[in-house]
Formats: sequence, C-alpha cells, structure tokens
Amino acid sequence: MADKIQSAIDNFPRMKLSYMKPNSSSYLSRRQFLLTAATVGGAIITNNLLSKSTFAQAPGIVTSEKLRPQIPYGVASGDINGDNAVIWSRSNKPSRMIVEYSIDESFRNLRRRVGAFTTEKNDFTARVNLSGLPQGEQIFYRVFFQDFVNTNIYSAPVQGTFHTPNLSNKGTKKDIFFAWSGDTAGQGWGINSEWGGMKIYESIRQLKPDFFIHSGDYIYADVPLEAEVKLDDGRIWKNLTTPEKSKVAETLKEFRGNYIYNLLDENVRRFNAEIPQLVQWDDHEVVNNWYPGEILDDNRYQVKDVSLLAKRAKKAFLEYTPIAFNADDPERIYRAFNYGSLLEIFMLDERSYRGPNSPNRQPAMSPETEFLGNSQIKWLKNKLLNSKATWKVIASDMPLGLMITDGKVDFENISNGDGVALGRELEIADLLRFIKQKNIRNLVWLTADVHYAAAHYYDPNKAQFQDFKPFWEFVAGPMNSGTFGPNKLDNTFAPQVKFQSVTSEMKPNRSPADELQFFGTVKINADSQVMTVALHNLTGKVIYSQDLQPET
Repeated sequence: MADKIQSAIDNFPRMKLSYMKPNSSSYLSRRQFLLTAATVGGAIITNNLLSKSTFAQAPGIVTSEKLRPQIPYGVASGDINGDNAVIWSRSNKPSRMIVEYSIDESFRNLRRRVGAFTTEKNDFTARVNLSGLPQGEQIFYRVFFQDFVNTNIYSAPVQGTFHTPNLSNKGTKKDIFFAWSGDTAGQGWGINSEWGGMKIYESIRQLKPDFFIHSGDYIYADVPLEAEVKLDDGRIWKNLTTPEKSKVAETLKEFRGNYIYNLLDENVRRFNAEIPQLVQWDDHEVVNNWYPGEILDDNRYQVKDVSLLAKRAKKAFLEYTPIAFNADDPERIYRAFNYGSLLEIFMLDERSYRGPNSPNRQPAMSPETEFLGNSQIKWLKNKLLNSKATWKVIASDMPLGLMITDGKVDFENISNGDGVALGRELEIADLLRFIKQKNIRNLVWLTADVHYAAAHYYDPNKAQFQDFKPFWEFVAGPMNSGTFGPNKLDNTFAPQVKFQSVTSEMKPNRSPADELQFFGTVKINADSQVMTVALHNLTGKVIYSQDLQPET
C-alpha cells in the first residue's frame, strides 16, 4: 500500500502556482501587503472565502479526528533572509502541507502557500518557503495538512509567528536582538518532565529574540539515554526514553528518532513556534569528533564507516530543521543571512570538509590541514569582503583558540598547543590575515561546543601569530547537556579570558539540575550601532555583559 501511495505521489500532477512578487523597486509595505492579500490567484486566497466556522479549524472540517492528518511535533520557522522564510512541520501520513500567513494575528487577511506532498522518503517532514514578505513586520502563520487520499480532509491547524528584518532602513528604526547556544540532550541528560523538561528553551523564548542561532550538537546521536541517573546528592534524574534514544544511531530511522526525541519536549515545541532558527551542525549529529573517511573503533557500532553514518545523519538533519536548501548544492550547510545595514551572519560548516584529526602540526597547508575547506573559505572571504553591514557575525560551532583533543595525541579543533601556526591553524591564520589586509571591520565570533560560557578577546600583541585585527569570541552552552570545566588556551592566536562561567575545580558532566546551562544574546542598538553581548544562565539572568563600539 505504501509503495502505491508513493508512486501516486511521484506521478501526481503538480499544481502550477502563481505567487505575488514584491515590487521591483522595493518590498511590500504593510498597506500593500494587506491589499494584495485580498487578491485570489494561484496559491493565494483570503479567509473571506472560508466560513467563520472553518476559520479556526482550517478548510475541510471532518468529524473524525482519526481520519485527519496529524501534526504531532508542531511547527518551526527558520532561515529568514531578506523577504524569505522557511516554515517546517511534519505530518503522520502522506499529505500536502499548506501555510496561511498574515500580518494580522486574527488572520482577517491572509495569503496561502501550498507545498509538496509529504512521503515516507522524507519521513513525512515538509517545508514551505515564504517569499515576498513585508519588511519589519510580525508575521503570523498557521500550518495544516491536506490528506493525500481524501483531499477534503485536513488536519487541525498549528500556529506560529516570526518577525522579518527591515532591509530598507525606512520607517521606525528597530534594534536587533537575537540569541545563540548549542548542545541539546547530551552526556546522558535528556527530557526530565518531573524537572520541567528542557527549561532553557522557555527562558530564551520569554526574552522574545528576533531569531536564535543553534550552534551545533542539535542532537546527540551517539549518546544513548538511560531511564534513570543517580545524582551526587542522591536525587534521581529521570529521562524520557525512546527506542531510538536507547542506542547509538546508525540507521536513518534512528537518526530521525533523535530529532523527534527533542520535539517531545513542550518547551522545545513552544520555542520552535515563536522563535525562528538558524542552525548548523557539529559532531554529535553523527558521532563524537567525527571527520569524513573515518573508520570507527567502537564496539557499540555495527556500521563502522563514518562517511555512511554522516550521509544518513545529514539527511535527517536537513529533514528535521527549518533550513533553506541551496539550489546548486541542496546538502550545503554553510550560508549567510542579511539583516540590513546593521548585521550579516555567516554560518559555518566545520565538519563536512575537514581533513582527518591528527597531531595537527603540519608545517604547510594541504588537504590534511583543511578545516573549513577551500570552497568554504573562498565563499567566506568573498561574503565578508562584500558585506555592507556594520556588524559581521561568524557563527562557528567550535571556538578558535581552545584546545580540544581527540584521544591522546590527536586534536579535534583548530588549536594544537602553544607556538607558531601549524596544521589547521594555518587555514585560520590565512583567514585572519585576509580580514586584516582588507580592513574588514566589526567582526565577532559566536560559538558553543565546550559546555560552558565564556568571553575571549584575541589580542595580536600577545599572540604567536600576530598578523590579524583584534576581535571578540563569545561562547555559550550547553542548553540541556552535561556541563564541563574550562578548556586549555592556545597562545597561537592568544585568546584572553575575560569571563568564564565555571571553574577548573568543578566536577565534570554536571546535570541540568545544577542549573549550569547557558545561552547568549546579542543586541544591536539601531541608533548608536553599539553591540551588547550578554551571557545568561538557565533562568535567563545575565551573568556577563560586554558593550562593543563599532569601528568606523
């Protein structure tokens, strides 16, 4: 039966949809949006075509809930870029995703966008790209699914919201405010409903950031969960468990199950519906410290080929995150986002193109020393050089100047110990030299990975490699994982610790119950252009703050 449905979907006549396009000279204003939303055509209708009784439940009311497609894991938005946004959701059966959206919270005027059918091939996940959105507006949307077999049957709707950037800088100036962190459900600490679930997501949501950067380790595919863990004080941490989270992920189903696991948390689902995301990956989406071509020496795994695991892991990552696909390279994770004259963000992929982990002390650049890879470095240099934004933020899933080992002699990160630039450090040295030579100003690095919060200032006058402009790096996390003590510093680029949230005497792998979970926020003042970076604890309290003056 499933094969017949899949075949029917594959051969189903595709609807030719016409969409409203933004004015050639400028994007739609609020008034233009309301006016054009009243036009019926292609995939755009107004709710005036629906009766009042259907308004709250979406078209095609049915009496039996069992017949409806379901939306078990809510909705999410992401990759807001200019006048575009991605809306994500998942059904439980073959069905077509439909998104209705408006700048009116009551949906009195709306536009509709019809997506493709969900199938078993993508685990019934779906996304719809919204384009031609008005600038600087709160967008309200609702998602429902139309049954494939009986097209008169629709799911109940699930609502979400997000805010679009103002690229024209016309009208009322608005500060930019966003958050970042990483590391979810790691080191054996999952969803503890008795404790309140993944509380940090609710703390971030309550601050209402414009968007959130998830800096990697979105899941922990390589760390199974036990139902109960005894804490040092005698309390019991009780994990919600599922079959897919009870072993290391090897199959596509198991990788998918790790993403579904996080969506079982009410805090996460509420967060996803209200806070748009920009996501990147690190190692635990596949396996700890992985690199392409690695062969595992781990008895927990039947599949030893890491490249095969990474292929399955990336498919699940792309299915379950609200990421916009690049038409030329649909599996590409590195990308950039423009938030007008104040901010541009550059999301890196520090996994897909790296050479093998090694002692990392090669004297010359080669394929073995690659970390970002030639294509990504070339892309990043070009984007930085052409950026007109006051502030340039590089979202890096790993810190630059902290030592992170892989075994006894190999290194997982860029740094390899004190001294001149060697190995992977050569690639970063070349990038930092380029930034200085081209006088690219106001560059800030945001990162996670090391499971504590910190603020680092990189001072060339104190570094072994000195051909770079000074810059700041801020570290956040973990979100719902084990907390660890600080990593050792590497003086090649000389990070100076201005703040760190934990001490070296702390016992490693502290549970979320110790409330040593952290996230960061960034506020850019629309008038002064001052960037304020703050680090927060689990409850949202600011534990460190730094004002950065823009260089002109």
